[in-house]
Amino acid sequence: MEHNNRRKFLKNSLLLAAIPAISPLSLLAFEPSAGETKAIDAKTSGEAAPFVFAQVPLPYAYDALLPYIDTMTMEIHYTKHHATYVKNVKESIKAENLSFKSATDFFAKASTLSAKTRNNGGGTWNHNFFWQSMQAAPASAPSAKLKAAIDQSFGSLDQFKDLFSKAALGQFGSGWAWLINDKGMLKITSTPNQDNPLMDNAAVRGIPLLGLDVWEHAYYLKYQNKRNDYIAAWWNVVNWDAVSKRFV
Repeated sequence: MEHNNRRKFLKNSLLLAAIPAISPLSLLAFEPSAGETKAIDAKTSGEAAPFVFAQVPLPYAYDALLPYIDTMTMEIHYTKHHATYVKNVKESIKAENLSFKSATDFFAKASTLSAKTRNNGGGTWNHNFFWQSMQAAPASAPSAKLKAAIDQSFGSLDQFKDLFSKAALGQFGSGWAWLINDKGMLKITSTPNQDNPLMDNAAVRGIPLLGLDVWEHAYYLKYQNKRNDYIAAWWNVVNWDAVSKRFV
């Protein structure tokens, strides 16, 4: 298992190296690292084809987040749950004869989409964002700019963590907790199922900076019904460098 994990990590590292470096602003445009790929079709005079959702390579081995997130959960979460969202959204977009210019376009029309298309598109993007929001322990620290904004909005980093954790714990059933940038103001919110704050029908809208998956499949093998223990452990693997780059 360890050998396979290392081989998977090396493979994914090479795939990640092939993805162009992006600026912090690229999150707004949903470049490849946010889960969107743009294909160039030579048969259409070089015009950009409609975007397709894609599963980003996992940026670490399945066992990299131990002891906080177990190996089996990571492998099942990535290869089964996430991969299924990607497969399903591609199928539903094709079956419903839909086309989108970008993920921004997709989420702007979320309220008009079928439940299958919206849920699986959200699940694909949310998980790509989630994987990139974590790293092997120890966790990094927020940049000075982000730390100042957190202090201003929530009082301190510890107070922010407490409020965010309460939002994650209080999300009834399946869903996500989010730290968002709403026109320069930091806010904490949560969404049900695979919704996210980018969708036009979100109760609280904004640009995601950090997201936590609180579906049971994200933690049940290790933590069973103790969602609070999972949330507390997750702070040890937050990739604050990635979060800080999203805050512009």
